[in-house]
Amino acid sequence: MRQLFSVTTIAALVVLLAACSSAAKDEKGGLTDKKTELEGLKKQQSEISKKITELEKSIAVLDPEAAGAKPKLVTLTTIGIDTFTHFIDLQGKIDAENIAYVAPRGQGGTVKAIFVKEGQHIQKGQLVLKLDDAVARQGVAAAQQQIAGLESQVKLAQSVYERQQNLWKQNIGTEVQVLQAKTNAEAIQSQLNAARANVRLAQEQAGLSNVYAEMSGVVDQVNVKVGEFFSPQSAALTGTGIRVVNNANLKVLVLVPENYLGKVKEGSVLEVTLPEAGNKTITTKVSVAGRFIDPNTRSFYVEGRIPTEKEFRPNQIAMVRIKDYSSNNAITIPVNTLQNDEKGKYVMVAAKETGKQVARKRVVTVGELYGDKLEVKSGLQKGDVLITDGFQNLYDGQLITTTIQ
Repeated sequence: MRQLFSVTTIAALVVLLAACSSAAKDEKGGLTDKKTELEGLKKQQSEISKKITELEKSIAVLDPEAAGAKPKLVTLTTIGIDTFTHFIDLQGKIDAENIAYVAPRGQGGTVKAIFVKEGQHIQKGQLVLKLDDAVARQGVAAAQQQIAGLESQVKLAQSVYERQQNLWKQNIGTEVQVLQAKTNAEAIQSQLNAARANVRLAQEQAGLSNVYAEMSGVVDQVNVKVGEFFSPQSAALTGTGIRVVNNANLKVLVLVPENYLGKVKEGSVLEVTLPEAGNKTITTKVSVAGRFIDPNTRSFYVEGRIPTEKEFRPNQIAMVRIKDYSSNNAITIPVNTLQNDEKGKYVMVAAKETGKQVARKRVVTVGELYGDKLEVKSGLQKGDVLITDGFQNLYDGQLITTTIQ
C-alpha cells in the first residue's frame, strides 16, 4: 500500500511540474509577442507623426492662414559689404640677429681671470677673459735672448765686411775675402731677422691668451669659471662659454606648415603679439622666407624684423598672425548660420511676400573662414536680410516675425 502511494505521488508531481513548465513557456511566448506588437505600433506612430508634420508644413506653405500657422520668432541682420581678412595663427619667438659666443683665437687654455659678468654692456674689442700664458711668455723671453746675441754678431760681421771692402779698394787682400765677409754678414742678418720674426710670433701666441669681444652688446651668459679649460670647441657647446647678445637688431621667427607654402612669402603682413610684454602688438612684414621644408616638422621658417625695445628679449614667446588673404568687398555671415542638406550649403533669409514675412532658403557658395566670420562667394548680396537667430528647423516659406506674438 505504501509503495503504491509513493508511486502515485511521484507521478502526480511529475504531471504538476510539466504543467507549470508549459504554462511558463506560454506566458513567456505571450510576453515576446506583446513586445513585438508594441515595437510595431511605435514604429507606425513615428511614421504617422512624420507624415502629419510634413502635411502641416505643406498646408502652411500653400495656405498659412487656413493652417493656422503661428509665425516663428527670429532675429534678422541686413547683409552689407565688409572687409574680410584671413590670418594664419601660429606661435613663434623673438630672436636676435646678432648673437656671438666669445671664443679664444688659438687652441685655448686654462682660464686665469674673467673680466665681465652677466647683464654687463660691453664694446667690441673689450677684454673678456684671460687664459694662462706662462708657457707663451717663456717662449717670448727665449726668442728675445737670441736677438741680443745675434745683434752683436751682425755688428761684428758688418764691421769685418766694411774693412775688407776698404782694404780691397787699397788693393790689399783678395776679392774672395770681400765676398766671404759679405756673405757672412748677410747670413747673420738673416738669422737676426728670423729671430725677430720668432719674437713677434711668440708675442702673438702670448697675445692669444687675451680673449676679446667680437661685437658690442650685453653679456647674456657666463658659463665658464677660473681654472676651467676654455677652447673654441667648448665655447661652441650649448650652455657653456660666454654669450653676447646685441638687441639692436631683433626679429620674430616662426615655423609655418608646408600647406601654406604658396600663400606665405616675402612681403606678407605679420601681426606679432607679445603676451609677456603686456600683449603689445607689432605689425611688420616677412623679410625672409625659408626655401627648405623640415622633414620632421613639415614646416618652413619665416622671419620679420621688429623694433628694439627694452622689454623684448631673445627667445620670448610671440603670437604671430600671418595675413594670407584679404578682400575689401566681401560679404560675410556668422559661421553658425550656415546649414547643410543633401543639395549643399544654404542659409535662411527673410523675404516679404503678400504683406507677410516668410523664411526663404538661399543656397550659397562659401570661401575662407576666420574666427566666427565666413566669407560668402555667391548666393547673397548687399541688402539681403539674414536670419541669424531662430533659423533652426525653419522651412522654406514658413511665416516669421521679429516680435513676440
